[in-house]
Amino acid sequence: MAMRWTAPQPGPIDGWRFDEVEVAPPGPGEVTIRVRAAGINPADAKHVAQARPGATFPVPIGYELSGEVVAVGPDAVGGSGELAEGDEVVAFRVQGAYATALTVPARDVFAKPSTLSHPEAANLLLAGTTAAEMIQVTRVADGDTVLLHAASGAVGVSLLQQARALGVTVIGTVGPDAAESADRVRRYGGIPVAYGDGLRDRVEEAAAGAPIAAAWDAAGTDEAIDVSLELVADRDRIVTIVDPARAEKDGFLWIAGSRPESTRFRDIARARVLELAASGALEVPVARTYPLADAVEAVRFVMTGHPGGKVALLP
Repeated sequence: MAMRWTAPQPGPIDGWRFDEVEVAPPGPGEVTIRVRAAGINPADAKHVAQARPGATFPVPIGYELSGEVVAVGPDAVGGSGELAEGDEVVAFRVQGAYATALTVPARDVFAKPSTLSHPEAANLLLAGTTAAEMIQVTRVADGDTVLLHAASGAVGVSLLQQARALGVTVIGTVGPDAAESADRVRRYGGIPVAYGDGLRDRVEEAAAGAPIAAAWDAAGTDEAIDVSLELVADRDRIVTIVDPARAEKDGFLWIAGSRPESTRFRDIARARVLELAASGALEVPVARTYPLADAVEAVRFVMTGHPGGKVALLP
């Protein structure tokens, strides 16, 4: 038996249930994982807040985890190769990671980078593959200068590091009084600028004459999008992950993990993100951990504040 968090019906996180459930033994192409850490993402709550196509309630919560294999089904081959009991692994694009154990398709299971702890590894792939797709759709390459909004958040920090590995200069927006956020942007190779009145001028000053080739929006404010539209000549090189309405209105790109093209790309991108982490080129700053039983409190902390890093649940 295992403990697992579930949304019994659409609604706020206070309605989630923490119940004992039976873990199915792994069938063909499946493995069972003992969860050592579950990653928390805003999507965990947003995707069950209301009824939506493809969601059949009750819905087990959580998309990514780190743990160890405890059982291997017939013909089960992981995303990074053969799997055996005792292997330390990460899994992403699974359902029900807020649990003590679960059985998942082996194709979604990969060797855990030894460079990362379980809480770090559990928070690597959703933000990392989102960042990788933002880079890919905007065709960013070595020598480009890019504007990144919400640079100190989880996706922003992954973008900074992946861009640094490509030889890309990133100018990243942070709060006007957020010294810690600015330090985080610098730590990962970016140039911090404060958002607010005069943002365009500050971005151009930071660019030192280089054109802004592309813009990545993880903030979704009108200011962020307006400045991006003013500075980037080609709207096919502006992408948002938070404001599809503005993207549709103003003719630039938006991506989301639920879109088929994003799903296909992010599945492929998992291996590359793991390689970067294994090489030491991609870190995952963790701000706080919570016991699994305190998942509602942990998600509320992630959704209502600026955690300053990722948050993990520990069974």
